[in-house]
Amino acid sequence: MKNVPLTEQNLSVAAPEYVWDVAGNTETHDFTLEPVLQLLRRRRPNRILDLGCGNGSFAALLASDGYRVDGCDGSTSGIDVARRNYPDLSFWQQDFADDLGPQFRGKYDAVVSTEVIEHLLLPRRLMSLARSALRPGGLFIVSAPYHGYLKNLALAVTNKFDDHWHPLRDFGHVKFFSRSTLTSLFEESGFGNLTYSTVGRIPLLARSMLVSGTAPL
Repeated sequence: MKNVPLTEQNLSVAAPEYVWDVAGNTETHDFTLEPVLQLLRRRRPNRILDLGCGNGSFAALLASDGYRVDGCDGSTSGIDVARRNYPDLSFWQQDFADDLGPQFRGKYDAVVSTEVIEHLLLPRRLMSLARSALRPGGLFIVSAPYHGYLKNLALAVTNKFDDHWHPLRDFGHVKFFSRSTLTSLFEESGFGNLTYSTVGRIPLLARSMLVSGTAPL
């Protein structure tokens, strides 16, 4: 079994934040890493921000492909794990309700945010932070769990909605995007040149979807 953080181990974990108590890669890296790298390799950005970096393991994987990567997250436990295990990378704790510090604004050629936006009551804050961090024309990549008609039907027929949505879990999923709603969020936030793909399983039952766009020039 892949590393499973405490918040994901039980249906109900009462905590003041999303709790990270494990280091290393999680299961989602198996199906998100290579598609993200493919998007990055088309542009070869110099500096990348992992926005919502969790325990830092995804940022470390990007760095191992030759990129200069920083990471930030709202979870203090996640940042503690990241700093302890990846001391060569820079991580900071970022309340997503607050703006980025001036030293981080316009600093990055690309921003990556994997499996984060579905946890946010205010998902437009993620878009705003990415816009602030990016240089003009910079690339923003988001992955989020896929929800479409056939997959939702399969969840209903098999009575798996509670297992999939985890309604009792603190800091679990609170937003459930489709291709239409996630791409609309990119468009209203001013991102252009959108791309869309599904990752994990066959497209109609995909684990997640990947949307990317470029910041205005």
